[in-house]
Amino acid sequence: MSGVRIYELAKEYGVPNKALIDMLGGMGYPVKSHSSSIDMHLADRLRRQIKQKGLEKPRPKKPAKATAKTTAKGAAPKTAKPAKKAATKKAETPAKIAVDKKAPAPAQAPAQKPVVKKTEAKPKTAASKQTAPEKTVKIKKKVARLPLFTDVVEEKPRHKPATSRKAPAQAEPAKAKTPADRPVQKELKTKKPFAVKKGRFQKGKQETKRPAHGTASKETSKKRREDDAVSRKVDEEERELQMLIEEEERAKREVESRRIVIDEATTVREFAEKVHLGVNEIIGKLIGKGFMATLNQTIDADMAKEMASELGFEIKMLEEKEQDIKSVEEEDIDKLITRPPVVTIMGHVDHGKTSLLDTIRKTKVTEGEAGGITQRVGAYRVELPKGTVVFLDTPGHEAFTAMRARGVSVTDIVILVVAADDGVMPQTIEAIHHARAANVPVLVAINKIDKPGADPDRIRQDLSGHQLVSEKWGGDTIFCEVSAKSGVGIDNLLEMILLQAEILELKANPDRMAAGAIIESKLDKGRGPVATVLVHKGTLKVGDAFVTGSLYGRVRAIIDDQGQRKDSAGPSMPVEILGFSGVPDAGESFIVYENERKAHQIALKRQDAERVKGLTTRGHVRLENLHAQITKGNIKDLNIIIKADAQGSIEAVQKALDDIKIETVRINVLHGAVGGITETDISLATASDAIVIGFNVRPTEKANDLANEEEVDVRLYRVIYQAIDDIKSALVGMLEPVYKEIVTGRAEVRQTYNISKVGAIAGCYVTSGKATRNSSARLIRDDMVIHTGKITSLKRFKDDAKEVANGYECGIGLEKYNDIKLQDVIEMFKVEEVERQN
Repeated sequence: MSGVRIYELAKEYGVPNKALIDMLGGMGYPVKSHSSSIDMHLADRLRRQIKQKGLEKPRPKKPAKATAKTTAKGAAPKTAKPAKKAATKKAETPAKIAVDKKAPAPAQAPAQKPVVKKTEAKPKTAASKQTAPEKTVKIKKKVARLPLFTDVVEEKPRHKPATSRKAPAQAEPAKAKTPADRPVQKELKTKKPFAVKKGRFQKGKQETKRPAHGTASKETSKKRREDDAVSRKVDEEERELQMLIEEEERAKREVESRRIVIDEATTVREFAEKVHLGVNEIIGKLIGKGFMATLNQTIDADMAKEMASELGFEIKMLEEKEQDIKSVEEEDIDKLITRPPVVTIMGHVDHGKTSLLDTIRKTKVTEGEAGGITQRVGAYRVELPKGTVVFLDTPGHEAFTAMRARGVSVTDIVILVVAADDGVMPQTIEAIHHARAANVPVLVAINKIDKPGADPDRIRQDLSGHQLVSEKWGGDTIFCEVSAKSGVGIDNLLEMILLQAEILELKANPDRMAAGAIIESKLDKGRGPVATVLVHKGTLKVGDAFVTGSLYGRVRAIIDDQGQRKDSAGPSMPVEILGFSGVPDAGESFIVYENERKAHQIALKRQDAERVKGLTTRGHVRLENLHAQITKGNIKDLNIIIKADAQGSIEAVQKALDDIKIETVRINVLHGAVGGITETDISLATASDAIVIGFNVRPTEKANDLANEEEVDVRLYRVIYQAIDDIKSALVGMLEPVYKEIVTGRAEVRQTYNISKVGAIAGCYVTSGKATRNSSARLIRDDMVIHTGKITSLKRFKDDAKEVANGYECGIGLEKYNDIKLQDVIEMFKVEEVERQN
């Protein structure tokens, strides 16, 4: 259904654009401007609102209709020539009367009566031709009230030169000769406009028939009163609407004033400024909560939320990404230009990702890397005949899962490389999940098609099970068959990349401060901290001050992927940067600020946030603290890395872990391989917060040191079932415990005593179990629980007692409760925590 723009409705009803925008806001449909479009259903609702509120102003619209009507009606007199002649004759006769009445000029009042009689007689002769007896009646009324229209008639001569042809010569002398002739002139002039006044509404119609002026005056005055009433009503509605809008805005401002945004590292001074209170008052409240604070001391997020809620403020934590977005200036749409696409090559290890990029770049990247496997993320800018493409080559084996995830977060297009002779592997599926999570289009490159045993159709079939259906089979995923070794299909692949980039319409503003991401980083002995940066937007220049994570610095040198020094780097350009204050983490944002002082301030604030976060952040998960972590809501998954001396052991453990079915805890086997526990396993466990389990294997010395340093839980077993038992017991601890109530005794009230400064004491007889001091108890009357509390005093005769056994009498006092009556029953109970058994 097509939409209607706001300004079209405003033009249709003659209503200001702002009034319609305010009305839509009041209806719950806010719009940005008068150019916004609304659907027809909402437009109909708005039309009804306009009519109900009387905002419709017919004057701007009706002239168009009136002109159409009058033109049609004006055409009729042209065809009716006798009417025209009658009109001219009528115009001539009053002129003659005006000439005859020159002599008796002093007597003005008597002169009007003959005019009335003569004008009555003349139209009769004209009416005999037209046979319209109704006109004579109207003329009488009109002539009788001619003096009332003196003011109106004076405005009409401006139409006279354009319409009258024969009458003007006679009418003008009559007008100039004496004021007494004005009534005759009025009649003459009121007849003329019937062929000209096409813009009048119904008056033009009456004047063509020579209507009565008395009725016209009543109609015009009535119309004027109606218009005034409508305008007053419109003004009142607008005032009411404006008042409602102001009230809504005032309410919004009040709500916004009670909503504050802070980051995780907020000092006492900053918090006091946010809530508009004195620092000493905030410090006093913190001391009352047992938190000794000073002016510049930071408070954690939980304490800030608690304090804000007590003061009636709504608090929102500002995430680091929001800070980055807030600090970056808004884009100027007019300055956006097309930028090269960033393409990430992903896939399983040894499926030919780097070799494919090598073929495209016409260089030998793979030969310089250990084992032919990419050890770090590479970013390369490739100039093609039809455009420029930036390629990211992510590492292929499982130890670099986090780096591969970062690679996809900065990319525009993903090329999924699958070997035609190997098929879909675990990392292939993992790469699909990364691309889908990042909402990035995927192009599939079926590599090694020249090898014997290559079956591209089998690859298409396998990938179709993961929602990647080839265009050849009616899907929307582009599949390209290539060979990185021989170069077959490379041109088609590049063409598809540029076509996809053209569809995406990738643009960036080069005329602004740069922003990007860290792709990789290292500590060079000669140059210090070095990082590869991919610029997303803006232009990075030598000398720019920047912030990445909690580090800051100034760009001292820019080196491109060919090793050449550059003065600047534009959007989608990977470059190496010198000038960091430390080695940044890969995947961190890179933002340029106006000066180094501002960058230093932001970096210090982030360092404070990291410090506060580090004080409250949990350690790595261990089997011993799983229950504590889950109760805090920190984890709901148990990630496990399995290393064993045989593949059968790994499969046996995975099968046993799959058999453990618990709703609230999910077991994830992140990695399983044959061999000893290495540093790579510990690094993966650190990144994913996993537990490492080994069977008949030992960690290397470096892996052991790294595990101790990173506090990773490494469990070594010789028997599989021992590991399963440990995991089961840890998972049972993770679950919320079951609480069970156990009744320890019952006592019947047989007498009550009131003791001053103590309260009511019940003289009881223990009927079952035993009565224990400080135990929980409930007072039961007529099988209904009246009170639940604790036993504060228990006496045996006059002596205090710890407990009173079954069959003995005692005195019992309940905590803060005195309404105890005879025949009441006091039931003692305790609540025990029972572990849930699987």
